[in-house]
Amino acid sequence: MRLKADLLLFMVAIIWGTGFITQGVAARYEVAYLFNGVSFILASLILIPFIPRGTKVTGEQWKWMIIAGVILCFATAFQQVGLFFTKVANAGFLTSLYVVFTPFLLWLTFREKPHWVDLLAIMLASVGAFFLSTAGRFEVQKGDALEVIGSLFWGLHFVVLGKFASRFESVSFAAGHFFISGFINFVVGLFVEDISILTALPLLGAILYRASISIGIGYTLQVWGQKHTPPTDAALILGLEAVFAVIAGWIILDQTLLSIQIFGCVVIFVAVSLSQFKEWNLRGKIVRSHLVEGR
Repeated sequence: MRLKADLLLFMVAIIWGTGFITQGVAARYEVAYLFNGVSFILASLILIPFIPRGTKVTGEQWKWMIIAGVILCFATAFQQVGLFFTKVANAGFLTSLYVVFTPFLLWLTFREKPHWVDLLAIMLASVGAFFLSTAGRFEVQKGDALEVIGSLFWGLHFVVLGKFASRFESVSFAAGHFFISGFINFVVGLFVEDISILTALPLLGAILYRASISIGIGYTLQVWGQKHTPPTDAALILGLEAVFAVIAGWIILDQTLLSIQIFGCVVIFVAVSLSQFKEWNLRGKIVRSHLVEGR
């Protein structure tokens, strides 16, 4: 089950990476809250028919869906608004810092000390993300602080899903916290943005893709995958989205991919692979105490 969960999270990284292009479309129209709101509300509606029959949503589940939804709202809002004031490269690198924040948030909130292999993998992933997103040249932009704050909320989102969402049915939890996140974003957007901007065809296409693929499929698989994979490992695997975002830009948008960025991709892949080695002892056997199911 753990291997299946890791492979699904790897698939999510591909979905999120390619879906980053849609957020770039929204940034060109300078719309954030309405874009997030409509995308997440639509995604939640798409998921409703797939909730298993007989699923009962308890008060405890509602509590954690609300908490996760509010955190997700802040994460997406800071990320999308930050794109108005910074380069996509900066946003990609700074958002990937959730890989760094997740284990330390776990340590602060649950007193779970990060494994030394995770710390090494995190350092490598951060270096790789820097080379990949910035090609070694980082110019501070006005929106960078927003992206860093957003990455903190992304890390907190990983912690909540890993620790609490695993107690509940995955699709109903995903749909519920998507709707909450989308509703808050949409209400804010009604006050600060022009709703008529949503009639632009490129933006509508971006919303449909993001709602159905990036959120509907990607985030739902994340909720399920984090039932069986620790938050730090999940963050490292999903950190590969930066790699696939650059590859998608190279293939779809014909963007240039420099040798130093290719090196960054390799470093991130090495970091993610390294994070999986702690599950094995020197005799080549899995240490069950390192697996979620064995805790």
